[in-house]
Amino acid sequence: MRTFDSLYRTTVGFDRLFDMLDSGTRSDWPPYNIEKVGENDYRIAMAIAGFSPDEVELTQHGPELLVVGQKADDQSGRQLLHQGIAYRSFRQSFRLADHMKIKAASLENGLLAIDIVREVPEELKPRRISIGSGDAAVSKQISQDTERARKAA
Repeated sequence: MRTFDSLYRTTVGFDRLFDMLDSGTRSDWPPYNIEKVGENDYRIAMAIAGFSPDEVELTQHGPELLVVGQKADDQSGRQLLHQGIAYRSFRQSFRLADHMKIKAASLENGLLAIDIVREVPEELKPRRISIGSGDAAVSKQISQDTERARKAA
């Protein structure tokens, strides 16, 4: 259910804004941590006990990482007397900063670990620019002028 249903019915053209606000309200399940493990390295760890790797899908579309867990129907015919482990499906999205790329993902002991790295292209990294002295620029201009005069003669 959408939080902004009444506003959807009375406004035009604000769909993306309301979708962004809706996705900004996160559910409490599955629980997750976001940690910085290096200068440009991050990790999202999600507790998804009971899910197998083929029941979890990771998709990066631009600046959004989408994690979807779709639990297969239990056909074992078990009769549960108490169900304390949540096996419900989930959909969690994360907004990634510019130049963030998913490096690896693993599922071990019920924890989904997603490793993310910031890869800034060389042309966008800060670079040092050397400053020449004014005398060098003037002498270069004089040598170019004398070269032109010699060619013209």
